[in-house]
Amino acid sequence: MSACGEVQPMLKDITLGQYFPGQSVIHRLDPRTKLTMLVIYIVALFLAEGWVSYGLVFAFLAAVIWLSAIPLKSILRGMKPLVMILVFTGVLNLFFTQDGNVIFRFWVLTVTSGGLSRALMMMARILMLITGTFLLTYTTSPIALTDGLEALMNPLKRVGVPVHELSMMMCIALRFIPTLIEETDKIMSAQKARGADFESGSLTDRAKALIPILVPLFISAFRRADELATAMECRCYQGGEGRTKMKQLRYHREDFLSYGIGLVLLVGVIVLKTFGM
Repeated sequence: MSACGEVQPMLKDITLGQYFPGQSVIHRLDPRTKLTMLVIYIVALFLAEGWVSYGLVFAFLAAVIWLSAIPLKSILRGMKPLVMILVFTGVLNLFFTQDGNVIFRFWVLTVTSGGLSRALMMMARILMLITGTFLLTYTTSPIALTDGLEALMNPLKRVGVPVHELSMMMCIALRFIPTLIEETDKIMSAQKARGADFESGSLTDRAKALIPILVPLFISAFRRADELATAMECRCYQGGEGRTKMKQLRYHREDFLSYGIGLVLLVGVIVLKTFGM
């Protein structure tokens, strides 16, 4: 199979920014709750140092995946493009961490028990970090995400930060990731049909072969941005000041329960860290 044939399925596997509609408990949570819980989850993940702490964070993540009713197959498919990053991170920590007993030595390469443990922990951390972030976009619509970000950053308005515009730009960028990936796939198929070769030649030749992909992609992105700006202007969009919302954000019992679980997770990780676990 050619490199182009390998890249195209990989592009389709990128699911960041996609929203899977549903009626699960996680889908029904307030977007502010989900954003705050994601921050708590990331803090707990970076505070975790031992395998017991990692196990606690993983149990929390597994419970969220189960409650969200998102197929595990879809989550694993979204991880495929990140395999190289995981392997690179694992190898880097495996050979450059020299703590513990020597397990294997070959020439200048040395694998120690500390390096192996560190490599596995870093790979697990990256996997859980990305999975948690993906779950936010899987279970939250772009509109709800915009409203949640704006509500959480609302205090920054006092210091002149354009909160609505920032949250709108972030969510539009996130929303258009799947669209641009689909556009890239179409352009690559068209170039391949015209005889473009993305596999043979030197590194310079391969980089030059990407120009017929990048130029139409940038033109398409600017065209879509212009069409979106025109559509918003036709609908008399004037920014966030004074705008009303069809769906008002309200906290429910599930949201307060989620905050409680998040605090328990964070406190649990901190306690385990003090005991070196």
